[in-house]
Amino acid sequence: MIGLLQRVSEASVSIEGQTIATIGRGLLVLAAVERGDERQQAERLADRLLSYRVFEDDHGKMNLNLAKIDGDLLIVPQFTLAADTSSGNRPGFSRAAEPAHGLAMFNHLVEALTRQHPRIATGRFGANMDVALTNQGPVTFWLRVRPDP
Repeated sequence: MIGLLQRVSEASVSIEGQTIATIGRGLLVLAAVERGDERQQAERLADRLLSYRVFEDDHGKMNLNLAKIDGDLLIVPQFTLAADTSSGNRPGFSRAAEPAHGLAMFNHLVEALTRQHPRIATGRFGANMDVALTNQGPVTFWLRVRPDP
């Protein structure tokens, strides 16, 4: 499972011109489910996202996580993060989970995050979304939790 996290001062998701989710200071996470991902990977990614220290302390060092700054979280499904771009001029998606399994694992990731953090907004799985953000820093990290061998 992949999470591309971005430290934001604000972010939102719109579908067909209607805003469905919005946050202030916090994290925007684009999430992809790969073949072989199960609940265990969703749980581990949730833990990593919430504990990852990307916010600056009083000394300007990235020592604070989302809870320490009382920040918001917007999680958006984005299967294209699982693309194989190793050759050619067109991405391949054989690494991405099948849509039904991807939806189930994305929902489990959201549930795992919700159990630990009070303010979570989401995009909509399978929808054509417009995602707007102000990346603060800019700060962006790519986290990956692989299935156990």
